[in-house]
Amino acid sequence: MNLVVVESPAKAKTIKKYLGPDFEVVASYGHVRDLVPKEGAVDPAQGFKMQYQVIERNEKHVQTIAKRLKQADALYLATDPDREGEAISWHLYELLRGRRQLGEKPVHRVVFHEITKRAIQEAVAHPRGLSVDLVNAQQARRALDYLVGFNLSPLLWKKVRRGLSAGRVQSPALRLIVEREQEIEAFIRREYWTIEADAAKDASKRDAKPFTAKLVEFAGEKVEQFTITDEARAGEVTRTLEQSAGGKLRVESVERKQRKRQPAPPFITSTLQQEAARKLGFTAQRTMRVAQQLYEGIDVGGESVGLISYMRTDSVSLAGEALADIRGYVAERYGEDHLPPQPRQYKTKAKNAQEAHEAIRPTSIRREPTALKGHLSNDQFRLYELIWKRTLACQMANALINTVSINLSAGAGNIFRATGSTVAEPGFMRVYLEGRDDEGGADDDEERMLPPLAEGDLVDLLAIRPEQHFTEPPPRYSEASLVKALEEYGIGRPSTYASIISTLQEREYVRLEKKRFHPTDVGRVVNRFLTEYFASYVDYDFTARLEDDLDAVSRGEGEWIPLLEQFWQPFKQRIDDTEVNVKRSDVTQERTDEPCPKCGAPLSIRLGRHGRFIGCTNFPTCDYTRDLGDGKAEPEAPEVVEGRACPKCGSPLHVKRGKYGRFVGCSAYPECKHIEPLERPEDTGVTCPKCGKGTLQKKKSRRGKVFYSCSTYPKCDYAIWNEPIAQACPDCGWPILTRKVTRGKGEELVCPQKECGYSAPLATISSTRSSIWIAMTWLNAIAGSWAARAASRRFGRAHLRRGRRSGEPAGRNPTAGNAAASETAIGLRRAPACSPSATAVPARLTRLRAAPVCAWAVGRVSPSGA
Repeated sequence: MNLVVVESPAKAKTIKKYLGPDFEVVASYGHVRDLVPKEGAVDPAQGFKMQYQVIERNEKHVQTIAKRLKQADALYLATDPDREGEAISWHLYELLRGRRQLGEKPVHRVVFHEITKRAIQEAVAHPRGLSVDLVNAQQARRALDYLVGFNLSPLLWKKVRRGLSAGRVQSPALRLIVEREQEIEAFIRREYWTIEADAAKDASKRDAKPFTAKLVEFAGEKVEQFTITDEARAGEVTRTLEQSAGGKLRVESVERKQRKRQPAPPFITSTLQQEAARKLGFTAQRTMRVAQQLYEGIDVGGESVGLISYMRTDSVSLAGEALADIRGYVAERYGEDHLPPQPRQYKTKAKNAQEAHEAIRPTSIRREPTALKGHLSNDQFRLYELIWKRTLACQMANALINTVSINLSAGAGNIFRATGSTVAEPGFMRVYLEGRDDEGGADDDEERMLPPLAEGDLVDLLAIRPEQHFTEPPPRYSEASLVKALEEYGIGRPSTYASIISTLQEREYVRLEKKRFHPTDVGRVVNRFLTEYFASYVDYDFTARLEDDLDAVSRGEGEWIPLLEQFWQPFKQRIDDTEVNVKRSDVTQERTDEPCPKCGAPLSIRLGRHGRFIGCTNFPTCDYTRDLGDGKAEPEAPEVVEGRACPKCGSPLHVKRGKYGRFVGCSAYPECKHIEPLERPEDTGVTCPKCGKGTLQKKKSRRGKVFYSCSTYPKCDYAIWNEPIAQACPDCGWPILTRKVTRGKGEELVCPQKECGYSAPLATISSTRSSIWIAMTWLNAIAGSWAARAASRRFGRAHLRRGRRSGEPAGRNPTAGNAAASETAIGLRRAPACSPSATAVPARLTRLRAAPVCAWAVGRVSPSGA
């Protein structure tokens, strides 16, 4: 027997089916050991010696692997094919060897990029050894992250606020978001005007379709963005054009072209995250979680199979056999005319790209999404369909777009231009079109039809319209555009983008509003500290160069210890210098040119417990403070809640911001102090078990976590984390139970009283009702049994106890004797009653670990429990 180790149980289950009885497959459940979580885990004085310890929650899995290894002839390490996967295999190997549990058994490293029968069997047939270069690269990366985190984070605690952290990769990402916000704040809007003409060919005809043309030349000079900058000038130009045109526009030229549009390359990790955010609304973490499920294997009609190739990759290449399969499918379904002459070969544009893997693709293009829909969850289906369509489209023919550009004159030297486009041959666009982050115009697939016109034709001028515009600041980053920026700057690796974004949110350095990232006050201060005192370490080029060096180590082209030494010495010196020479006030205060109205000293922007504010530098002698936005020359207009008025005084309601975030408050404050949450709580309809007056409402905490609390708060402060169910606890009698979901036990009904401890699987309730109904029918069918008829009558008010088990053997139908003897004979035992009369339940039914179900009405419902 051979032992194969993978990361996850889902992956183990799939691979086991492909390898047969000679192989046992077990899961390590991710990393088995990590650096000790304390200072000194990486010791630069001893050649960056690293101290590891077993991850406590995975110790039992290591023991399972060691136990199975005793009976195995060889060990196959089949973790993921990237740097992290190699490190997991190496750590497990070192752990087993250190504990002397490996012996002389051969150890093989198995690598595959898709979980299919062919790929698995081929990988096992051609194993290799552990890659020391990949392991060293991962150790170097882990050591760098540790050295930065354990030295820079304590400095932030001293100079800014306790509980903060800084990271080698998250800090440049924070800088991107803060600098974009600063661009938006510094942006000065500029007014400009465009002149547009509405025209139609033969406007008198009923089927005439109007079109729009834009002024591009006036009085013989080209019209640019800021040629017309105010309403007066726009009106003057409009009147001149109307007089010159005389109700007609003359066609001066018609230019027709045909251009090609090529399909986007197949997905890599970053582009999958971007497109899933644009088209599906997925976060990066959600995308990677669902992709992991598709990669590890899905049961598709009795067969568990990996549906996509490995999802952590930055290569856009496809295997030869995959290309042949895709081209064959396209030819069969769409015809040979939808194929390019040769298979498309793509080259990556990302920095630090590694071409060792394939792009993300379906393991078989012939597994159509619609055929698998019944076997997939909604998220799995949508993501698989996205990957399938993108992969199929990347090997289809170009789309052909017909474009036409028409110049129309309104008198001498005045030119309007109309443009239109039609799709001549859709090609790949029949299957898939790539999304955009911030669209500045219409997509190529959006057809803009123009009437057939020839040079010299006259068209009817319907109207000339001046249109006012203002320049717009650059948009804030969305998840998709932030991932794209991280990739372009070479910050991090594809596998780290999701964790970078989640870390910034968890640390409350940024917040996500309307799917756009806004830096918090703390995030701004942390970024200012890092850019002023550690500029080189949050520099985009420095981060990218470091990634290059780490990739060189993974390719065997560099040594990891010299790389760490080169980084550590200047970094440590900068840490020590900043700790001694920089005061906390230098970091948390930002001086302004405005004098204090109270004492005349300069004012500064300061960081307080609830964010930034304006305060006097002469504090504590002078205690002048105000909100950061109060001194603006043009205060922002309040955001009015449409269609609602204050229930106390009738004044308009405004959306305001306080120390705990945005809320709705009365505009008449401080005369009226009515406030309410921005999102009204969802009422569950379950009566509060503490006060019995209010109902439990679904709310969100400051950190966005859902909880349920009494509607009469603050009079009643009862609150729970899990969803309430209007059903009394059978053990302690508490008026409600809660619905709790865990990975290990699934959905359960749980008593919220800590001292009670009652829980029961939720999924078995309906099946329990069905079993009780069947039991009643069975009892009533026992002819000639007085005991059975008596038991049946009493059975009505029974409910089942969790975990009750019966040891009485089931006997034949009783013919005589008392009720107790008869119950024993047919396998019944006493159950707690919900009424004064005692009842009995078949012994086999008490083995069900079910929630309490009152059966008094069981005889009146169907077996399904409806």
